[in-house]
Amino acid sequence: MKIAYATHYDLFNSRTWPRNLIGHCGTNYYKAKALERQLGTIEYIGPLQESYPPISKLLSKAKNRWHKHISKQTYYPWAEPVVNQGYASQIAQKILRTNPKIVLCPDINLISYLDCKQPTVVWTDASYAGLMNFYTEFSNLCSETIQQLTTMDKLTLDKCSLAIFSSDWAAQTVIDTYQVDASKVKVIPSGANVECDRTLDDIKEIIEDRPSDKCKLLFLGVDWFRKGGKIALEVARELNKSGLNVELTIVGCQPFRDSSLPDFVVNIGFISKSTAAGLNKISKLIAESHLLIVPSQAEAYGNVFCEANSYGVPCISTKVGGIPTVIKDNVNGKLFSITSNILEYCTYIYDLFSDYGAYKKLALSSFNEYQTRLNWSVSAQSAQKLFMDLI
Repeated sequence: MKIAYATHYDLFNSRTWPRNLIGHCGTNYYKAKALERQLGTIEYIGPLQESYPPISKLLSKAKNRWHKHISKQTYYPWAEPVVNQGYASQIAQKILRTNPKIVLCPDINLISYLDCKQPTVVWTDASYAGLMNFYTEFSNLCSETIQQLTTMDKLTLDKCSLAIFSSDWAAQTVIDTYQVDASKVKVIPSGANVECDRTLDDIKEIIEDRPSDKCKLLFLGVDWFRKGGKIALEVARELNKSGLNVELTIVGCQPFRDSSLPDFVVNIGFISKSTAAGLNKISKLIAESHLLIVPSQAEAYGNVFCEANSYGVPCISTKVGGIPTVIKDNVNGKLFSITSNILEYCTYIYDLFSDYGAYKKLALSSFNEYQTRLNWSVSAQSAQKLFMDLI
């Protein structure tokens, strides 16, 4: 089955990946490669040119300046219809030559204005409705951008043959917000954005290598505040006060000045996954950790939890956004309410680590979740069944 996979950026050049998209572009890359292995042939469409009339570009720049300096609201030029109409026109021209069975886009804005004879599928982490006033980047938007994002959602959901989301939260959001026909809204959990050939025996060895006299917590995220870094820090602090030997490793950001770094914290900072050395370092840090603690305050999905599970690392997080689709209590981690106090986290971790046999059982169960549910091979197989039904 030949499908077209359209992105407006170069999917195979991480340096060109934009950061204002729904879902991390690394997710879209791993999704594409899994589909390629499952389906055989993928026609990649992208990068596309952002081209629109000079007068529109000048007007967009003027709007941007106005909102930045006068209204103090956020305006997104890329949400302008003329931009996405241009992308749609380029996709339509390319699929005329390649004639795929299905056109798949991981970004809602590319299908909004696309007209073609093939069934169209959007497969993403969330609609714009789900992100507005949820993520900081989609808060305090100007009325024009809100209207444009809402219109893109509506157009895409009306015309697409299938809308796939990575979580129950994202799927239910579009059904409730736009009264979309629930029969064409599907949920396929995303996989781990890592290459993994680890076996159960490998995981057992990795778990055994973790120290039993020190609880190693890992915070992994570039956004200290949205990912709940302050909560992770307070949990580690209180656990140490309670007598449990805890070390918190922070990867992805630098929330401290050197002079203010607590003695129980190892602050490594950002590590690039684009290099083999960076990937190996992150892999080693995850494998050595007992628990991943990322108590996000807003999260559309969270591939990092799948990645942790692929090393037999259970996850501690919150019941927010798409996370409950990934983490199941006492199966591959534990979720807390967004309003839970620090003591609730501490009690769970203290009790779990005190019964080390129970911890090992949870770690093995976490890897099983990765093997059976949270990997891209399983995701691609589920997608193939849906695609076959379309054609």
